[in-house]
Amino acid sequence: MPPGGKGRECSESCLDFLTLQLVQHYRSQLQGPSQQAALDAVGERVGRQLAERYSRDRPPLTEALEVMKWLCKEFWGEVFRKGVDNLRTNHRGTFVLRDTQFRWLARLSQNQMPAQMGQPLPAPIPKNELAADYLILPCAIVRGALSQLGLECNVTADATSLPQVDFTVVLASAAAGGGGGAGGGAAGAVARR
Repeated sequence: MPPGGKGRECSESCLDFLTLQLVQHYRSQLQGPSQQAALDAVGERVGRQLAERYSRDRPPLTEALEVMKWLCKEFWGEVFRKGVDNLRTNHRGTFVLRDTQFRWLARLSQNQMPAQMGQPLPAPIPKNELAADYLILPCAIVRGALSQLGLECNVTADATSLPQVDFTVVLASAAAGGGGGAGGGAAGAVARR
């Protein structure tokens, strides 16, 4: 760390631009499942590295609920610059994290160009469909962070009420019919749109 005690910082606008460009790059280079797999791999690696960095100075988290609380308060605040607004669980390995103002999608809108002479406007695309590609990365980051802490899981996102996004985390041990303890189960599935 530098002498002032502060770590390296990146401008939030630079990070926003980087995430937008990352999705645009893979969207223009790849189509369908290969685009999703590429973004997923990047997000999972980033999530693992961030979880390792943010959790290294704390005692190990042993219970799934402890890990999820840490994710919602500390990890989410570091990565998305605010905590999760609501955490719900069924106590069987399923957690729903609600972010009412998900920062990475706050400015999402489609380009409404004026109609060209004699040409109709294209049909508007619902915002939740526009958001689908942009949610692959944060789902993979969350899954990678949880995997680093011993929880294999599947993470999906629901953006039907933008800018609110609900992230659903299903632990692999719960999907297989087991309990929701830390360190369980098979490898996590790819985040689905």
